[in-house]
Amino acid sequence: MKEYKVVSWTVGLTNNNQRLEDTLNEYGRQGWKAIDLDHDRNRIVFERDRNR
Repeated sequence: MKEYKVVSWTVGLTNNNQRLEDTLNEYGRQGWKAIDLDHDRNRIVFERDRNR
């Protein structure tokens, strides 16, 4: 079974790429996989196996 997490992304004036990379790496270390990046609503949807 899968579980999902939605993370709101706020675009700032500086370091956007680095902050996005840090966020993706942080969740990746926890076993989450980014499955959707919604640029219009500034959110990232992650997925992982619940029984990992």
